[in-house]
Amino acid sequence: MSLDPVKVMKGQDPMALSSPLASNGDSKASWEESEGFCDGLGPKKPKSGPVRRARKVEGGVFFPKPENAVTIAVSSRVLFRTEKEQKVFEEKGVEEYIKYQMEHENEPFAPGPAFPFVKALETVNARLRELYPDSEELFDIVLVTYNHAHVGVRLINTINHHNLFIERFCMTGGSSPIGYLKAWHTNLYLSADAEKVQEALAQGIAAATMFMSEKQIEVSETQLRVAFDGDAVLFSDESERIFKAHGLDKFFEHERENENTLLDHGPLKGFLEALGKLQKKFYAKGHRLDCPIRTYLVTARSAASSGIRALKTLRAWGLEIDEALFLAGAPKGPMLEKIRPHIYFDDQMFHVEGAVEMGTIAAHVPYGIAQKYPHKKGTNSAK
Repeated sequence: MSLDPVKVMKGQDPMALSSPLASNGDSKASWEESEGFCDGLGPKKPKSGPVRRARKVEGGVFFPKPENAVTIAVSSRVLFRTEKEQKVFEEKGVEEYIKYQMEHENEPFAPGPAFPFVKALETVNARLRELYPDSEELFDIVLVTYNHAHVGVRLINTINHHNLFIERFCMTGGSSPIGYLKAWHTNLYLSADAEKVQEALAQGIAAATMFMSEKQIEVSETQLRVAFDGDAVLFSDESERIFKAHGLDKFFEHERENENTLLDHGPLKGFLEALGKLQKKFYAKGHRLDCPIRTYLVTARSAASSGIRALKTLRAWGLEIDEALFLAGAPKGPMLEKIRPHIYFDDQMFHVEGAVEMGTIAAHVPYGIAQKYPHKKGTNSAK
């Protein structure tokens, strides 16, 4: 099986309207300077269609400041299914695409691969608001799309139809959204565009490419479950480089010699930290055992031979992982099928493909040495 986000998600974003893509926004701009940059992009809400039920706190609509929230930027192509619309764009061009979207703006999109994850974030928010009514430490979801503002009407109608609480949009009309991610204080960016994901990672933003699976297992509606690979995801690719260059025996030797030397951080360490910070808010109120956030380490490392360094690194960072699975090279798909995560992050497409085949919602983190050495069947993996 070969997963290609361009094929699975039906092609590139259909609104590359501008001349060559450019990065918008100023990563050094303060929130006060940048918070209004999307205000004028969205069209006014139509008179007909779903009625929006705004959440309110003490008489006012509650919108946390991005610097206080855990901000998740999600592409419209992974939040919703847009294959039919992409086909219109590819066969008839931009103008017909916009016309089609406007003609069908009261027809909601179907949920995409990121949809269960976003719903789970909102479930956690509901619990946090019960325990901490005035706190801004919440998940904040930003919809990021290349689409023209005219298409925003359909996106808003879809969000209302599915009763999602997403009020922050970036509709960039074909230009790159990456520059805006810093202004949003983005903790995680999910997209179907692998190149944009790589751009975000290069800017130090946790990011991953999501894929659509024809088979999708049911996930929890009361607990957010997030699973991470270890090397080149939570940790750096230092150990993976040893394995790729010198083989498994040398890798084990390297890990034993360096078991008390911390691994460097990987691209998604910060997102795990953000999840841990929210978990501790539940623990402080006596909800450790029924916490609505649960995290997993699912690694091909062996426990006795190479697991101790990973665990000591997490402990030194002050990070708790709820469950750690050291598979010693065994397939990850069956374990992930039991966990049923809302999202699983891995840097190797081989493991992403295996997860998706079994219905797990998986995301590829295109980072580290493994991107230069595609996994070959029949070989073990150090991570």
